[in-house]
Amino acid sequence: MLKKNNKSFTTISDVAKYAKVGKTSVSRYLNGEQDKLSEELREKIAQAIAHLDFRPNHSARMLRAGHSKLIGLLLADVTNPYSIDVLQGIEHVCRREGYMLMVCNTDNKKDLQDSYLSLLEAHRVDGIIVNTAGMAQKQVSNLKRISCPLVLVDRINTSLGFDTVGLDNEAAAKEACEHLQAQAYDSILVVTESIAIDPRQARVDAIQAFTKENDNITCDVIEIEKMSVSLLVKVITNFIAAHPNRKKAIFTTNGVAMMSTAKALKQLDIRIGTQIGLISIDDPEWAQLFEGGITVMRQPTQLIGQTACERLLARVQGNNEAPQHIKLKAELVIRHST
Repeated sequence: MLKKNNKSFTTISDVAKYAKVGKTSVSRYLNGEQDKLSEELREKIAQAIAHLDFRPNHSARMLRAGHSKLIGLLLADVTNPYSIDVLQGIEHVCRREGYMLMVCNTDNKKDLQDSYLSLLEAHRVDGIIVNTAGMAQKQVSNLKRISCPLVLVDRINTSLGFDTVGLDNEAAAKEACEHLQAQAYDSILVVTESIAIDPRQARVDAIQAFTKENDNITCDVIEIEKMSVSLLVKVITNFIAAHPNRKKAIFTTNGVAMMSTAKALKQLDIRIGTQIGLISIDDPEWAQLFEGGITVMRQPTQLIGQTACERLLARVQGNNEAPQHIKLKAELVIRHST
């Protein structure tokens, strides 16, 4: 009689030998075909599995079937609240569909990105989702060498031949501008991190297009590679001085720029909502608490993650239609700041 073996893996052959049944019967039992077995056989196999503490090698079974049930997720910055929410949306779909998620954080480093891509390929993942927030175009282009299905999050360019899922940046920026206009703001300062990132460029372009169509509204844009509160203090001071007798507002293109701008205004002792307006794309938790709350265009970040994962699984399951660029709508959340 076989006994439990804690030093090596128990195999299907061991289970069959202990239960005194054929390997085919054990395989059917494990693969959900128990209705093809008699009650006596099912009982024998169940007792053998329990006695030997047998744990099926699901990875090997999946690979033999042609898929691993693994999904890779490549993040440019895992500390970014946007990335965290997208991750939660992806996890929800993976759990629902029986997939395991492998998460890799590149910390915005190209060598790490290449290393993780090789690692994911070595694990034979069924597909990869890339949250490209903060990722330069050159890094995105390197993704073309990947052989498995791939979906990009937060990327506009569809020329790479991948599905993309993200915010409708143009619509979000326009709705925010319409809100500012309705509140009689007629001078806007746009504060953004590097516009080498596609979504930020799209937001700035949409704001400038709106103010061009409405020539009673002025628009200044300041692009800062790495947000600096001290620099913003100077920029805001100059903006206020350059537009006397006008109702002024600051439009930040993401949560990072919003945080630095809020700090600069606090340092200048300028009251948000009364002395100057502030609106942003992104809605971090602290935004609703800061001096009565900051008006935002809230991104549907978890829905973006869910949609990206569902799109990827469709590709994994054989969907070969042309690449899609899916744009999801932001929600205007009005607070004290405007």
